Amino acid sequence: MLSGKRILDLSWVLGGPFAGQLLAQLGAEVIKVEALEGDFARRVPPVSGTQDSPFFLSVNRGKRSIALDLKSPGGKQALHDLVREADAVIYGFAPSVPARLGLDFESLSAINPRIVVAQIIGLHDQGEWADAPAFDLMLQAMSGVMSITGEEGGKPVRVGYQVADLAGGLYLALATVAALVKVSSTGHGEHVQISLYDAQIAMLTWQAQGLLCGGPVPRATGARHGMIAPSDTYLAADGKWIALAPTGEVFWRKLCEALGHPTLADDPRFHDAAARIDNIEALTAELGALVATRPSTEWLALFARARVPASPVLGVDEALRHPLTQARGMVEDVLRPGTDAFVEMLGNPFKYNGAPVLDYPPALAADTAEVLQRVAGYAPGQVAELAQTGAIGLTAQEARA
Repeated sequence: MLSGKRILDLSWVLGGPFAGQLLAQLGAEVIKVEALEGDFARRVPPVSGTQDSPFFLSVNRGKRSIALDLKSPGGKQALHDLVREADAVIYGFAPSVPARLGLDFESLSAINPRIVVAQIIGLHDQGEWADAPAFDLMLQAMSGVMSITGEEGGKPVRVGYQVADLAGGLYLALATVAALVKVSSTGHGEHVQISLYDAQIAMLTWQAQGLLCGGPVPRATGARHGMIAPSDTYLAADGKWIALAPTGEVFWRKLCEALGHPTLADDPRFHDAAARIDNIEALTAELGALVATRPSTEWLALFARARVPASPVLGVDEALRHPLTQARGMVEDVLRPGTDAFVEMLGNPFKYNGAPVLDYPPALAADTAEVLQRVAGYAPGQVAELAQTGAIGLTAQEARA
């Protein structure tokens, strides 16, 4: 896929590093360029002598790590020498920072005319928003996402994972790949910018478009779907929740038959999609009463035989141990370097021939000397001199070498 492509990942914390890991999962060589003190995510608890930060581990597999002081002449020159041999640079600096550090597209394309610069920002690159902080919760709140999440009439609720950061990372990875494709045909570099705010607005899709077309303001409806019914969660007799999504008339009738009440499908209140939406409270009451009569295991077995779209509502622990997760290779055992201990880590969602099994995330500066020598052509003495001046960081093992 991206085999042979070299990406310099200057981002930190979550969104940008997630993009870098996606690019590694697609086969690129990803070199994580960190400050001398390392990515802040390395210090997000829990951290101990035997436990690296799960936060950091989740988005940094399959990368090399080098440490540079980009404010020093030697560190900046080292980065420029790597840019000359790279295909893309991704970063998440505040909009005013790249030009100040000489990392803007104009500066980097002067070094490598084919370079792709993919930039992730929080809000906007101009005016009052340019230097404003933009954290995930803020972005979910500002974009309207929290207003459509949670129970109807309840307190605004954030999506359970950092959807703003991670969606921005997905967009950043996609933009990087698209720019690389363009460069392969034009020979000219490309600058692409992703705003975390833009990404959240874009993901409103049909809710936003419905409003723009004159519809009502979207609101939180719990697990219900605003345009499809039934599409909700129902409590079974054993206290377990079942999600039902019988979209379309065929599946609606299959559900009614599986519930043992086939005539429900022709009830005037529920006989078509529009009627079911108009009478959603009555529909919820009818289905809720029926599902409550049996334990979830019985219902799920019945629904499976009838091919009714249904699922148990699983906890994260249950989802990670589910046979489907195992069958899809979405949990992998990865050896922690320097030990004989294996750590369970999330697998690669991209399935293709030759997909790499990514290594454990790198220790800070674990590859500084190797990368500068292999990629930029530095001599060992040159690397040692830069380390002595504080322009680059080395591990103790690298320093001894």
